[in-house]
Amino acid sequence: MTDHAAGTPGKYHILLVEDDDGDALLVEELLYDTDLPHTLTRCRTAADARRELAAQPVHCVLLDLHLPDASGVETVEAIQTDTGAAIIVLTGLDEPRAGVEALGAGAQDYLIKGKVEPDLLQRAVRYALQRKQAERANAALQIGRLRAEENARLERGLLPEPLLSSAAVTASSRYYPGRAQALLGGDFLDVVQTDDGQVHAIIGDVSGHGPDAAALGVCLRIAWRALTLGGHRNQQLLRLLERIHIAERTGNDLFTTCTLITVDPRAATATLHLAGHHEPLLLTPEGAREVSAAHGVALGIVPGLGQWTATTLALPPRGALVAYTDGLIEGFANSTGDRLGVDGLLRIIDTIPTPDPGAHLDELIARTRTLNADRHSDDLAVLRLDWNTGTAAATANAWRTAP
Repeated sequence: MTDHAAGTPGKYHILLVEDDDGDALLVEELLYDTDLPHTLTRCRTAADARRELAAQPVHCVLLDLHLPDASGVETVEAIQTDTGAAIIVLTGLDEPRAGVEALGAGAQDYLIKGKVEPDLLQRAVRYALQRKQAERANAALQIGRLRAEENARLERGLLPEPLLSSAAVTASSRYYPGRAQALLGGDFLDVVQTDDGQVHAIIGDVSGHGPDAAALGVCLRIAWRALTLGGHRNQQLLRLLERIHIAERTGNDLFTTCTLITVDPRAATATLHLAGHHEPLLLTPEGAREVSAAHGVALGIVPGLGQWTATTLALPPRGALVAYTDGLIEGFANSTGDRLGVDGLLRIIDTIPTPDPGAHLDELIARTRTLNADRHSDDLAVLRLDWNTGTAAATANAWRTAP
């Protein structure tokens, strides 16, 4: 197997850390007798080695365990914190356990001075580098596994199961992170149905990405559910959410946009409150359009001064409301760099014939992502609420006759 096929460098950059001139000359001659293409740099102390490692990349460190400023296992510990290079420890004839202890401290191999031949040194350098690469791969795999577990925990907090007690209104939702294997951002949504039969929904977007934004999104989503089930509504609810946002955010520059939706199946109405967020889309058998609604400022922009006017619209006998975060429309729509925007999104919706809400969202997101071609990388969340008159009327009668 060639060096290239094995994933090893074509030329090895080796750092020898050895204060004894005789031992250093011996190692230099042994390396010369191997067929390893290499460059060799020598340092006499651990401090010099750390400066050298900071100045240029190194593939392998040949490290004496007894230096003027470090001795024993602490020599390995002093070096490995500053490098991702493989470390081969050079031990004396009278210290058989030193090599094993060095391995436990993080070295990849050890050689005993006076018992090293060119072939042995060549194999040791190659194998130490391969072992170091395997350790890095395992570490990356572990990080990926931990990230996936963290994503799963955050996703449960940001995107819970809808709390619906009737079929008058159904909810479908989708979420996609902006980057592959990325932590979830601050996009969140939730749907609950209260005892009066009304269905309440929220979709929001905390500015920024990463764990801080996601944690704040989880906090706001849980607070919204608790406050809504506790009877808080409209501007009062948004003011309480803003207070929580300010108390929990990690920086003064963080803000949250959100849309509150209340669907009343008996009255066939929907009430909207927009806090710096997009208007939802209304889907009917006749087509799709953007709802006209009053706007208010995002949470956290002007704490305590926000005003969020309600917009109430009559619902058609059958249809759906689609609310989304800006990642759905800010992607590119063509090769010229034009953004998709709301108009582009409506054009796509009009060409998707599927009646199934979940399949409709999947196709919608797939098409927008295909057009974008990974040129824009923001998280996106989409919430769709569906209703029909027959189900709503039956549910209304059930609420009226319930004990």
